[in-house]
Amino acid sequence: MTNTSEKNAIGESRLQPNKLKIINDPVFGFINIPDDFLYEIIQHPFFQRLNRIKQLGVSFYVYPGAQHTRLQHSLGAMHLMGEAIEELRQKGHAVSTEEEQAARACMLLHDIGHGPFSHAMENSLVTGIHHEEISMMLMHRLNEEMNNKLALTQEIFSGLYSKKFLHQLVSGQLDMDRMDYLSRDSFFCGVSEGIIGSARIIKMLNIFQGELVVELKGIYSIEKFLVARRLMYWQVYLHKTLVAIEKMLTNILKRAKELASKGETLFASPALHYFLYHHLDKQNFIHSSEALDYFVQLDDSDVICSIKVWAQHSDKVLSFLCNAFINRKLFKVEMLQEPLDETQKMEYLKKYSQHFGVSEQEAEYFMGEEIVSTDTYDPADERINILYKDGTVKDIAEASDMLNINVLTKKVFKNYFCYWRL
Repeated sequence: MTNTSEKNAIGESRLQPNKLKIINDPVFGFINIPDDFLYEIIQHPFFQRLNRIKQLGVSFYVYPGAQHTRLQHSLGAMHLMGEAIEELRQKGHAVSTEEEQAARACMLLHDIGHGPFSHAMENSLVTGIHHEEISMMLMHRLNEEMNNKLALTQEIFSGLYSKKFLHQLVSGQLDMDRMDYLSRDSFFCGVSEGIIGSARIIKMLNIFQGELVVELKGIYSIEKFLVARRLMYWQVYLHKTLVAIEKMLTNILKRAKELASKGETLFASPALHYFLYHHLDKQNFIHSSEALDYFVQLDDSDVICSIKVWAQHSDKVLSFLCNAFINRKLFKVEMLQEPLDETQKMEYLKKYSQHFGVSEQEAEYFMGEEIVSTDTYDPADERINILYKDGTVKDIAEASDMLNINVLTKKVFKNYFCYWRL
C-alpha cells in the first residue's frame, strides 16, 4: 500500500486530509482509497484480520494459486462500488458523497463476519449463526467506536435505506461482491471459465423506478455472467474434492470439540480454545460480548497451527485425521444417486472400527455425507431486469434468447459421500 502520509515517532501513520492512498491490485490495477473515513475502516483490526483469512479456505489443496485473502476481495468490491456509483451519476442519478462513502464501507465490511475456513467453522465450532449476522454485530460495535459514523452504512447493508438500488449493489443478483469474487477467484485459481466482463456490466447498469436494471445492450454480458457463475460453483466452490477436504476439516474440529467437552487438554490459541471449550449456538453467541471478542482474534493460523500440534495427540482419531490433512492424504469422494442406507453405512463403520481400533461411534469421523446445492439465478429471490429502449422491463430469463437460460434457474442438488479409503 503506498502511504503518502507522515509517520509519528512510534511509526503509526496518520492520513492527512486530501492525501490519496493507492493500492496496487493484481486484478483491477490501482485502487484508490479516497478519504479518511474509508481509510479508518481499512486500518481497523476487524478489517485487517481479513488479511489472515484466505478467501477460498482450503481451495489451495486443489488450486495452488488460491492464496488470496478476504481483505483483497473486500478492497476489490469497494473499488467496484465506486465505479458503479460513478457510472450511475453520469446517467443522471443522484448519489451523495455520504451515500457513496457508506456504500463503499458496506463492501469493506460485508465479509468481516467470516471466520477461518468459514463453512467448517459454521458446522462445528459455532452452530446456527451465519457470517452475515456476525458481520452486522461487528458493524454495530465498530459504529459505536466510530461515534455513529457507520449509521448509514448499516442502513444500506440491511436494506432499510430508502434508495433500494444501493442495497442491490451491496447484496443482490448483480452486486459488487459477486463482480469481484468471480473475477478474483478465477484469476487466482487459473480457471478461465469464471472470467466475466465486470467493467462492461457496470457500464450497462441503470436505475428504473428506484431499482437497479441493466440496459438492453448489456444482455450478453449478463448471460455470460450467469454461465460463468454456474461454472465457478461446480468447478471451484463446490468442487467434489474441496467438499471432501472441508468434510475432513469439519470432522477434525468436531473431534477436537468432543475431546474438549470430555476434559481433554488440547493445544490451542486463546481464541480457538474459547470456541473448543464453550458450547455456542446462535442465541448465546449473540448475547455474549466475550464470544465476539474471541471471534475477532480467530484467523487461519489459529486452526492450522493447532492441527499441526494435534497430529501428535494421543487420540487415534484426531491425530490420524490431522496428519492426513496437513500432508494432503485426503478423503475420497463419490457422487451418489441416493444417500447411503444403514446397511452400507454399518459396513464402513465396522471396517474402520477394526482397522483403526476405535469404537463404531468414533469410526464415523472417517466418513461423511454432504448434500450440496446451488441455483445460479433465482428470479423469486430477486430479478435481473433488462431495460428496453421503449421503457419496458423484462426479466433476464424472459429477455434472453439463450436456449438454456431457464436451466440456470433450477436448483441442482448433488449428494457426495466422503470417506477414508482403506
